[in-house]
Amino acid sequence: MDQRSEVREFLTSRRARITPQQAGLPSYGTRRVPGLRRAEVAQLAGVSVEYYSRLERGDLSGVSDHVLDALARALRLDDEERIHLEDLARAAGPGPRRRRRSAPQRVRPTVQRMLDSMTDAPAIVMNGRGDILATNLLGRALYSPMIDAARGSTPNHARFIFLDPRSREFWGDWERAADTTVALLHAEAGRDPYDKELTDLIGELSTRSDDFRARWARHDVIQHHIGAKPVHHPLVGELHLTYESLDLPADNLTLVAYGTEPGGDSEDKLRLLASWAAGQGDRAGTARADRESAPRRESDA
Repeated sequence: MDQRSEVREFLTSRRARITPQQAGLPSYGTRRVPGLRRAEVAQLAGVSVEYYSRLERGDLSGVSDHVLDALARALRLDDEERIHLEDLARAAGPGPRRRRRSAPQRVRPTVQRMLDSMTDAPAIVMNGRGDILATNLLGRALYSPMIDAARGSTPNHARFIFLDPRSREFWGDWERAADTTVALLHAEAGRDPYDKELTDLIGELSTRSDDFRARWARHDVIQHHIGAKPVHHPLVGELHLTYESLDLPADNLTLVAYGTEPGGDSEDKLRLLASWAAGQGDRAGTARADRESAPRRESDA
């Protein structure tokens, strides 16, 4: 994942989707490639063709907020794409360019206690790479297929979606889940292009999944805030869930809580899943207590 390539391909892909007619420009003859020409984007943004060409070659160093705003208008970027462009420009500024391994992320005890207090709603904490770092009891039950598939390693949304065939049954709308996951990774790559774990994840998925590689080439971006997710859970069947995301800026993590429409079938199924999860927790607690209270062998005394 090269930062200059990311800038170049993002700007090129956004330019290619706009027709001269959409931009209010005259169009003459047949074009060899779709979308606007560089000169037309430069005209719309009020900069020289040479300057815009430099930007599209991947050099955003020193670009002003005024020019970024003009580019966003010329390319008809939505709010999330505009944020991504600003992130790319920030990453091109002065600072270290070496790939770095991020420090291990841990969920603070106060955050875990907040999760555990949410007994009626599945909740997870994850980082920008889609690693699930903590859950409450119901969140663990909801995501049990993904957590079990990780086999003791950190569960990751993208690895599950693109590398585990079971994900196509778990996600009620696999195509949308796949699109959203890649768009979230693209947004994260714009914010932090020098995160080695993120680069390694993107490289692994690009090598092993045609579905991922095709989506990555689109350069779509999204910020995760609110939405809906249909899930086919192996224990309770179809669940139609809503979700809300809460940023934890002190930790650079995100808390995601799920719910259902009141009075519906999904609400009943979520209660059933909660009962199952509580039973699993009770059995685990009993087994732990039995181990702790078991008489020690003479050799242990």
